[in-house]
Amino acid sequence: MLNVVRRRATKWVAGAILFIVLLAIVITGFGTDGMGGLGSLGGGQQRAEILATVGGRSVTEQQLRDLVTRQFNQARQQNPALDMNAFLASGAFDQILNSLIVGEAVVEFGGEQGLVATQRMVDREIVNVPQFRNFAGQFDENAFRAALRNQNITEAQLREDIARSLLQRQLLGPIAIGQRVPEALAQSFANLLLERRRGAIGVVPSQALAGAINPSDAEIANFYQQNRARFAIPERRVVRFAVIGPEQVAAASQPSEQEIQAYYRQNAAQYGPRETRTLQRLVLQDRAAADAAAQQLRAGTSFDQVASSAGFSARDLTLADQTQDAFAQQAGAEGARAAFAAAAQRGTVIGPIASEGTFQVIRIEAIQSTPARPLETVRAEITAAVRQRKGTDALAALVARVEDRVANNENVDEIARAEQLNLITTPPITSTGQSFGQPFVLPPELQPLLTQAFEIEAEDPEPVVETIQANQRYALIGIGAVTSAATPPLAQIRQAVRATLVLQTASDRARAMAQAIADRINGGMPAAQAFAAAGIALPPVQQINLQRLEISRGGQQVPPPLMALFSLPQGRARILAAPNGQGWFVVHHAERTAGDASGQPQLIQTTRTQFNNSAAEEMAQQFARALEMRAGVTRNDAAIAAARRRLTGGTE
Repeated sequence: MLNVVRRRATKWVAGAILFIVLLAIVITGFGTDGMGGLGSLGGGQQRAEILATVGGRSVTEQQLRDLVTRQFNQARQQNPALDMNAFLASGAFDQILNSLIVGEAVVEFGGEQGLVATQRMVDREIVNVPQFRNFAGQFDENAFRAALRNQNITEAQLREDIARSLLQRQLLGPIAIGQRVPEALAQSFANLLLERRRGAIGVVPSQALAGAINPSDAEIANFYQQNRARFAIPERRVVRFAVIGPEQVAAASQPSEQEIQAYYRQNAAQYGPRETRTLQRLVLQDRAAADAAAQQLRAGTSFDQVASSAGFSARDLTLADQTQDAFAQQAGAEGARAAFAAAAQRGTVIGPIASEGTFQVIRIEAIQSTPARPLETVRAEITAAVRQRKGTDALAALVARVEDRVANNENVDEIARAEQLNLITTPPITSTGQSFGQPFVLPPELQPLLTQAFEIEAEDPEPVVETIQANQRYALIGIGAVTSAATPPLAQIRQAVRATLVLQTASDRARAMAQAIADRINGGMPAAQAFAAAGIALPPVQQINLQRLEISRGGQQVPPPLMALFSLPQGRARILAAPNGQGWFVVHHAERTAGDASGQPQLIQTTRTQFNNSAAEEMAQQFARALEMRAGVTRNDAAIAAARRRLTGGTE
């Protein structure tokens, strides 16, 4: 229970909706693993097999594959060693499929109730996505298009996902609001947080038993036959790519002396003599008042006094470092011409000048003159600017030539040779970049290339040009040999099969030993004596004496053995698997001391707030499940099983 509260203490409404394919699932992929990898796993053609029908709507295999890919790529950011089989075995397949089904049920019900997501609503969501903004924080069309290209997703697909999310938000948001938990219940739970438990946690490591295990050839062969899918290798492809970037056009980007001089002449306004003025501008509605103000200024009254008597602050009316063009945006062309006339010097008062029903009086406060900058003083700056411009043009031309060659059915070797590109050939790798039997690591910035490489038709492998970074870096991608998903012969992976068998056998024996220890404790034997009776040297038993509240501090995930300690009855013991088959924990709860939160009102209030958030989330989830039942869901079990096999590299 403590873990539940701690997990749900933030963003409760978002949490309630997250489990049904929110917009966040679509666009948080941007910026992860090469911006998330919106695309199908394993390449090949798009699959439209229907996995489930929800009322009048369908969930297809392609929807599932896209979402599995995005979630898998995000998970690999936290655990680079994660493979697809392990990811799906953790329950991700069923969770993602269920989220799609529930999401369609919510959307269908929302449509029946007249809820809509207008184009303006969708536009507002798009412009607020951080990855679509420039450095100034404004929506950038180029960044938006580049992100879509990198993700291999169309604008229509993105808009459809956003519209679906908005409908879900409109429907479930109000459902989740307003849930309240009584204070007495909150205090009872706060008492639990202060509960103290004393006990012990020991472990029986599998490794301690593995040394005595020596399986025979027959046992290894039998284990291999019974677990072929466990050793299956997904489809692998030899990927051939050439990066196209500034390095490939460096020679063509160098500016000549003529180009530098031409740039200097063309930007005379930037490098030539420059004059700016600090101007004070007073705008009045009445001609007589404007005449009086101008007369006062010409008589020597300060601008501060004149502005103040008109109800303004001189600071607000002073425009510093103005060019004529810039000032024309404020005062109009006539006012700017008068303020920058040769005869107008410091202290000159101009006007009143009529402008769109108002009258403006302008005073020249200061004149700043900047002499021309000689070419030699700005040569480095101009050289860099010309180099960047030529580099951008040359890169665009190179990419265009490569795309034309692809369109003319040239292969990657012909294109790389003609354009002098460095063609790199990988060993056979999976869609996640894993290589079996050969050391290979694809740089993280090139990881998105695999999505395109695995979408190339194996029967007709036409090269493609992929954007790595918009206007900066591209890649020509082709494929070589394609190895279908299969389990290698035992001879090739015998050592891996043997190691897995030894580890599993050791884990089974460790489990039996741990269970015997727990049984002895539950039979009344003291914990220390029960561990000692195991018959082998075990790591020291860790003594625990903690409150529930203490194990949740710091925001870290609570270790499963500690969670088990706080769920056991007093005096009892149980076993718990250690991660990755490393062994088995034995958890013993020796003594419980009840908590009392009556003297901690702040804890009670915090607990109540967290409970309110949790109740709201659960209400929204229950409502969504009810909509699923109402819509009527028909699952195509055969298609679902086939989709699962294809995702894990199994045979059809």
